[in-house]
Amino acid sequence: MAHAEFTEIAISEVVIETPRRWSWLDRLEALLGLLVEIPAALLVVAEIVILFAGVVARYVLHQPLIWSDELASILFLWLAMLGAAVAFRRGEHMRMTAMVARASPSLRAYLDLVATSAALAFLVMIAWPAWEYAYEESYITTPALQISNICRAAALPVGIGLMALFALIRLARAANARTMLLAVVSIAAILALFWLAQPVLKPLGNLNLVIFFVGVVGFCVFAGVPIAFAFGLAIFGYLALTTRTPLMVLVGRMDEGMSHLILLSVPLFVFLGLLIEMTGMARAMVAFLASLLGHVRGGLHYVLVGAMYLVSGISGAKAADMAAVAPVLFPEMKARGAKPGDLVALLAATGAQTETIPPSLVLITIGSVTGVSIAALFTGGLLPGVVLAATLCALVWWRYRGEDMSGVRRATGAEIGKAFVVSVPALALPFVIRAAVVEGIATATEVSTIGIVYGVLAGLLIYRRFDWRRLMPMLIETAALSGAILLIIGTATGMAWGLTQSGFSRSLAAAMTGLPGGPATFIAVSIVAFTILGSVLEGIPAIVLFGPLLFPIARAVGVHEVHYAMIVILAMGIGLFAPPFGVGYYAACAIGRVDPAEGIRPIWGYMLALLIGLIIVAIFPWISTGFL
Repeated sequence: MAHAEFTEIAISEVVIETPRRWSWLDRLEALLGLLVEIPAALLVVAEIVILFAGVVARYVLHQPLIWSDELASILFLWLAMLGAAVAFRRGEHMRMTAMVARASPSLRAYLDLVATSAALAFLVMIAWPAWEYAYEESYITTPALQISNICRAAALPVGIGLMALFALIRLARAANARTMLLAVVSIAAILALFWLAQPVLKPLGNLNLVIFFVGVVGFCVFAGVPIAFAFGLAIFGYLALTTRTPLMVLVGRMDEGMSHLILLSVPLFVFLGLLIEMTGMARAMVAFLASLLGHVRGGLHYVLVGAMYLVSGISGAKAADMAAVAPVLFPEMKARGAKPGDLVALLAATGAQTETIPPSLVLITIGSVTGVSIAALFTGGLLPGVVLAATLCALVWWRYRGEDMSGVRRATGAEIGKAFVVSVPALALPFVIRAAVVEGIATATEVSTIGIVYGVLAGLLIYRRFDWRRLMPMLIETAALSGAILLIIGTATGMAWGLTQSGFSRSLAAAMTGLPGGPATFIAVSIVAFTILGSVLEGIPAIVLFGPLLFPIARAVGVHEVHYAMIVILAMGIGLFAPPFGVGYYAACAIGRVDPAEGIRPIWGYMLALLIGLIIVAIFPWISTGFL
């Protein structure tokens, strides 16, 4: 999603009232939507232009723009908050719906409204601390531009206010007023109960960590509350009811989490993923691989594995990768007799397999929150993906060893050569991205802008496919997905800070370093824990929450940090794409337009193959660290 990046399973809107009665609300929401979406899209463009101008000035003109990074950082926070508001309006904040989906229609409508009410409660409670934080930042002057920092910090209360407004509109548009009132009253009653229990909670000490960070988060996540707001409610409640910490500090930690310079590359790689699909670059790569392997038994399944590996080397977002590959391959694979359930199962498995392929957003997030070198992570992520690809291909060979290929024509050498020539501009891009970061020529953020410019030029001049009408929707989608990811990072950073301040990190370090069996047991426990976390919380929130706690422990017990990063990413990937809870699996089903029930049986074989590959990666550290 994105691990992290999967947002298509989100707060559902309940049936809308009759147009006549609520037309003014429809018009209001549409107007507000435009007022938020257009600036958010323009901010994506502005980030690309500013950062690319900085790259040109630094590496071509040798006259760095000292203000470019600062201006990009200011606009980035605005992009994150406006993007989060767009995601809220569109119902694209990440949430787990496995339980909600099984409920009756009436209960589901109630839970959807509970999710909206819970999000609204957090937004209302955090609004004043956000305003205070922005006001305090007004006394700070930025070093390069020499302007008040409130120009940047004001994004927090503005974004929070917009999300609260969209939440109110959604509640007002509920089909059943009684259900809406019941949901609002339910959340109000729970909040009141916690407030009244304050005298009881304070003496409990670290037991409050279990109550808020396990109980509250678990209840919210399984009830369908978006993960960002589940984290926000837990850390807000913990700080407000059990400590004397000013709540403005929580806003500061959220700001710190969302504003890390490395994270500037998140929206850019998301947009790049959408761009390669629109310009036909992904299609060219798939066509070349199909010309090589399409005639062998299970050939197109091998192509799917290889294409996901290559496309993942351009885009950091798994949803964008799957959306680029599946529509090209699935029709021909179905024509050859492949079952839709098996196709979507393999698509989900390749999503987990390619989680370590740079420029994965999870790799970038790990570098942001743990301080591990991005270049080292980008280098170390290549071979683990190959190992898991090999285990998947072994299973594909076994399943399709008897496939009838009598009606399939083998591509001629001339056809393969033509497909290769056409695909060369597309095939070059992932290698350029990796080489630039690994060799230290450019940062991940800088190389993402280079990739976008390269993709635009390739689409316009080489592939002659550039649909200008799709550009604005792509920019808005980029802003929404980035905002959803960054808000999770913000609230998870606040939650991780709360865990650290409580002394939990020291207790966890003592317990983990004291495990019998040393590094082997530590790695085994981590695999189990992160598989579960990946299933429930997805990759990015789990990394932000537990990465700062566990990576120092890994170093202490003698596990290389890059090796450990590959292990936990792959474990989270398996959890993320494994039914019944893994959101990534349902994303793959939505992209492949296949009923999730059809893929349940075949996916377990692929999950077993991935687990075998993960064990191999865990046993042999050289796979992750051999080329560092």
